[in-house]
Amino acid sequence: MPRPGSRWITWTPRILCILFAAFISIFAFDVFDEGHGFWKTAADLGMHLIPTAVVVLVTVLAWRREWIGTLAFFTTGILYCLSKFRHPSGMLLIAGPQFLIGILFLLSWRQRRGGRRAG
Repeated sequence: MPRPGSRWITWTPRILCILFAAFISIFAFDVFDEGHGFWKTAADLGMHLIPTAVVVLVTVLAWRREWIGTLAFFTTGILYCLSKFRHPSGMLLIAGPQFLIGILFLLSWRQRRGGRRAG
């Protein structure tokens, strides 16, 4: 029988990944304010959506292998902090959710591994 908190630990990092991908994709919409032509705007939009595609890819890979999500989100969080060390609000806004998702994937992974050992 699953523990009461097990569903919460399983689904929270996955849902947060989807919300984080939606959040960072919002920043791509600034390309429409630049007033370029269709092709230039489409190319710029594609470039700005690369981080969103990476988050979606990591989410897909981490859906069943939580250690991938743990490793990926901690790594990208650290790299973002190193690249934006002069902007603490940006670090909190972008790296903060990455670290939270990484911790939740770690807890989910540990819970799943503990369940295999006992069963």
